[in-house]
Amino acid sequence: MFIIDMFNKKTKMPEAAQALPGRATPVATAETHFVNGHALKGPWPDNLQTAMFGMGCFWGVERLFWQVPGVYVTAAGYAGGITPNPTYQETCTGLTGHNEVVLVVFDPDVISYDELLTLFWEEHDPTQGMRQGNDIGTTYRSGIYTFTPEQHAAAETSRNDYQKALSVAGRGKITTEILEVPEFYYAEDYHQQYLAKNPAGYCSLRGTGVSCPIPQAKAI
Repeated sequence: MFIIDMFNKKTKMPEAAQALPGRATPVATAETHFVNGHALKGPWPDNLQTAMFGMGCFWGVERLFWQVPGVYVTAAGYAGGITPNPTYQETCTGLTGHNEVVLVVFDPDVISYDELLTLFWEEHDPTQGMRQGNDIGTTYRSGIYTFTPEQHAAAETSRNDYQKALSVAGRGKITTEILEVPEFYYAEDYHQQYLAKNPAGYCSLRGTGVSCPIPQAKAI
């Protein structure tokens, strides 16, 4: 019974009364990106835009995006929940409501938001609910968190188009949440650019093998 209760707790979003209290101050993190040296929290050049995605364990997700030409900086963090300034250990309990997410700062003259959406859909399985592969829990849910009405519309259109492609391929229903961007909390220093520091580290990213039919997207 204890094992079942713990499983249910991790795969069900907590109510506000259940959520951990967190803290008033942010947890300590890195100042600069381990790979390219850019400021992790800004300031960034004025021409850049921001995006945010949840695709399972943020280690592999962050590496996916920092390798893309036109991406200026990435950061691993927590968003979409209740607890202010959570720690990694707190998010693992399932009692913060937060998702593991990656903040992506990009140059729209080099890579478009539609191209980032194409990567998002193709590089993980958005049909699994509160899990990604063997990683189970609310912290591993699929999510797109939008900064502008234009991003929100593009995300919803791409979801509808990708659902059609998945259905043709016999895949299930997309469970991705698409929300206006919530507050982003930077993860601890050791999580930032983790797979650059630990090249043999764990990465759970696995796509469905179904191509995303966003018409505006160009090959990267």
